[in-house]
Amino acid sequence: MKAVYISEFGDNFDHIGLCDIPEPEGTNPGEVIVRVEAAGVNRADLLQARGSYPPPSGYSANIPGLEFAGVVASAGSEVSEWKEGDRVFGITAGEAQAEYLRIDQRLLMRVPPNLDFLEAAAIPEAFITAHDAVIVQGGLTAGETLLIHAVGSGVGLAALQMAKAKGARVIGTSRTEAKLASCLALGLDAGITVTDVDELAAKFLEESEGRGADVILDLVGAAYFQPNMTCLAVKGRLLLVGLTSGAKTEFNLALALQKRAKIIGTVLRGRSVEEKAAATKAFADDQLRNLTSGTIRPNLDRVFPAQDAAEAYRYVASNKNFGKVVLDLSS
Repeated sequence: MKAVYISEFGDNFDHIGLCDIPEPEGTNPGEVIVRVEAAGVNRADLLQARGSYPPPSGYSANIPGLEFAGVVASAGSEVSEWKEGDRVFGITAGEAQAEYLRIDQRLLMRVPPNLDFLEAAAIPEAFITAHDAVIVQGGLTAGETLLIHAVGSGVGLAALQMAKAKGARVIGTSRTEAKLASCLALGLDAGITVTDVDELAAKFLEESEGRGADVILDLVGAAYFQPNMTCLAVKGRLLLVGLTSGAKTEFNLALALQKRAKIIGTVLRGRSVEEKAAATKAFADDQLRNLTSGTIRPNLDRVFPAQDAAEAYRYVASNKNFGKVVLDLSS
């Protein structure tokens, strides 16, 4: 079968291309073989291609891919929910950017009838991550205020839509005015262009009329930590998901005590299959109906043929995309 293959790790992605590798052989009783039609490209894939974010044990470091959509090709003896020909999508710890993928049946969801495979492949990693962070762990409810950093990212856009569906007020930040304008069209209540991190907290508190954020989804990391502590409302919850600006910062313990703050670090890829299955089920139970109705929708920025994977990786690395980039493996 064909697979996106990293033959040499490095920053320029010159050694990423399609390669012939053996198909998965057989399944365990609770596993499914999926014929992958489309697979998303995530920043974790870029880090893996650079050699700085290897996958968990059991997955090839040379074959990236964390999310996919396709058709069930075969199923193990203990699989009851899925049968050959079913349209499915889901998350995995690696190897999704290949024509066939062996996966635990519990990590699959049924593709809503109104979505094609390219759209479906833009959903799992971003939406499950955002749902698990903001809705499950952050406990966002109607009437609360959510602050999303990097709101124009895949996870940010997913969180925006699900928060609005919950009846929350959403304020987002970005370094790009054009991305904020696009987010406003998707329901963002207010946008903050970040030109100086030192001014971030003051701008947010002005937008929130001094109330602060009940939940903050931070996809940036160290540079935003101190402003986040200032922006949090009393009993606020800070969800740390990304570290693009670094992992180390000073921590004002007094603010955390005064605000009775909850600081929650979360990651999806390294979790056990059981934990990923629980996060997948929680998202499916809560949000698949919203995908079917169009209340929320995939944020598909651009599609690349699988043979142009290196170009797709460079495009994501450029930070020009608004939403998700997907590889087409259907031909």
